[in-house]
Amino acid sequence: MLRYLTAGESHGQGLVVIVEGLPAGLGITVEQIQAEMGRRRLGFGRGPRQRFEADELTLIGGVRHGRTLGSPLAIEIKNSEWFRSDKWHDEMDPAPGETRAPLTQVRPGHADLTGMQKYGFTDARDVLERASARETAARVAAGAVAKELLRTVDVEVLSHVIQMGRVRVPDGAARPSPDELDRVDENQVRCFDLETSDDMIAEIKACAKDGDSLGGVVEVLGFNVPVGLGSHVHWDRKIDAMLARSVMSIQAVKGVEIGDGFDVAGRRGSNAHDPISWDSEQSTYRRTSTLAGGTEGGMTTGELLVVRAAMKPLATLNKPTLETVDTATKESAVSFKERTDVTAVPAMGVVAETMVSLTLAAEAQRKFGGDSVDEFVRNAEAFAATL
Repeated sequence: MLRYLTAGESHGQGLVVIVEGLPAGLGITVEQIQAEMGRRRLGFGRGPRQRFEADELTLIGGVRHGRTLGSPLAIEIKNSEWFRSDKWHDEMDPAPGETRAPLTQVRPGHADLTGMQKYGFTDARDVLERASARETAARVAAGAVAKELLRTVDVEVLSHVIQMGRVRVPDGAARPSPDELDRVDENQVRCFDLETSDDMIAEIKACAKDGDSLGGVVEVLGFNVPVGLGSHVHWDRKIDAMLARSVMSIQAVKGVEIGDGFDVAGRRGSNAHDPISWDSEQSTYRRTSTLAGGTEGGMTTGELLVVRAAMKPLATLNKPTLETVDTATKESAVSFKERTDVTAVPAMGVVAETMVSLTLAAEAQRKFGGDSVDEFVRNAEAFAATL
């Protein structure tokens, strides 16, 4: 089974991710991972923090001469801001000591207050440094590797933004294909529909003028996903449940939809399911729509996988107005500001790709196994030949 673990804080020395369960022989380079991580910093509405949070990564173990060894893969992502100046050295020093400026004006919409209550902290920084979305850089590094594994069985995963604030791509609009990912990434808001993207940019500009923030929705698409990932036999083996859990774990994501899940809830059953047909030319079963998002009974069907994630507006504002309480004095206050963006929806799409890819890769490993990539591919091909 493929699994991973991240460690590190937003303003600390760096992040670390360890990925276990990769088969031997998978081609991996620093450049491949860095290219994927660079996509995480894309998007109109991002703040100056992206210039500070450059991703300098090192492959520590599990790779030799550009190929995985079958042992745990360890990746270190240095925080360039830490090494460029000593601004955070005292504040985030792991050695015994005390902070000179504890944060006690907790931010609504963040983990600050609840985390302080849960762990018995008196300084919000003990919570926010780990709760920060900076942690997703480590996930994207792991996801880059998962994507390479999926590509060995011809699976591609991509995302695009379908809603920004109140602006949404029209129903029935064209979806991007794998060979159109560059076009998505080149768009300022990672929206495939050019007319809608202009409206999204206008929405972001208006929001920025007010010092406010915007949320939105991204759609993740999985192409050529094998039949039978997941299972109907146990609740925790259902692919829908695993996808929902992994995508919902992304910071600020508050809703996950598989296919047209929320829309079909308002339909009659006669118009809420994907008809099945037999394609004699390809000798395969086909669904003629994507209402179920490429899953049935907790398993992938082999059709286009569709997962949508709804991100709330960022709670840290450029013009702080959210009322809060100072936990030290219990007096009313206004939420403090760390570096923030007007919106991070385009970047969240890349993170959502990561979480979907990690979930699919883990289930592909469970289904097909194999200690080497060659064995993994042979097993997948042998299964496909039985369908």
